[in-house]
Amino acid sequence: MTARPTSEPAIQVQGLEKSYQKLHVLRGVDFDVARGSIFALLGSNGAGKTTVVKILATLLKADAGMASVDGFDVARQPADVRESISLTGQFAAVDEILSGRENLVLIAQLRHLKDPGRIADDLLERFGLTDAAARRVSTYSGGMRRRLDIAMSLIGNPPVIFLDEPTTGLDPQARIEVWNSVKKLAGQGTTVLLTTQYLDEAEQLADRIAILHKGRIIVNDTLAELKKLLPPAKVEYIEKQPTLEDVFLALVGEDSNGSAEN
Repeated sequence: MTARPTSEPAIQVQGLEKSYQKLHVLRGVDFDVARGSIFALLGSNGAGKTTVVKILATLLKADAGMASVDGFDVARQPADVRESISLTGQFAAVDEILSGRENLVLIAQLRHLKDPGRIADDLLERFGLTDAAARRVSTYSGGMRRRLDIAMSLIGNPPVIFLDEPTTGLDPQARIEVWNSVKKLAGQGTTVLLTTQYLDEAEQLADRIAILHKGRIIVNDTLAELKKLLPPAKVEYIEKQPTLEDVFLALVGEDSNGSAEN
């Protein structure tokens, strides 16, 4: 496997189609994802977001169209694609009996990497989990488990990571913890394809947002450009009231390390 040119998109999708018997899920999906960016694939339940991710991750074959990840064709070079990616699903895939550090060490050992202990310690620090490293994962909060799950997916430094609805079922504070972790990933050069049905999640994280509807991408642009699709907002001078999120965070605090147990 050779290094890819930095000017080439990390992900390219053209004319992707997929059907399940008579259900036509993808009807010609097209998009590119720039390297080191966060790309949000937005859509309601059943829109086909997970199907797109499974095709890109070589877990599912498309009926038509082409897709490449890190310069490798997903149909013709699946082994190279799998070396270039990591996939985090909707539910944290962590061993609750093991400690956070033991989970990370185990994955590093399974991937035959040198010095798995150092790799684990670096990731624990990177994701704000050092203080909880020796604790069983069963004592972790939802946000901590998800951050550990993402940390595990980064072992081996994959250039592309797929996050399939990563904050499903998390409380507001845990969601913000995960958002901060995702922002750090992109800041350090990792390309992130994020699927979500939460509008605020896409708004907070994405460099570009594509909306998948009835099997097709109906818009694909930056948030600023998407907002221009609507009429200008009417300006009214009113007293700004705190949002529910403001109240929640003021009461429980904004400890990004999420060290409290469930």
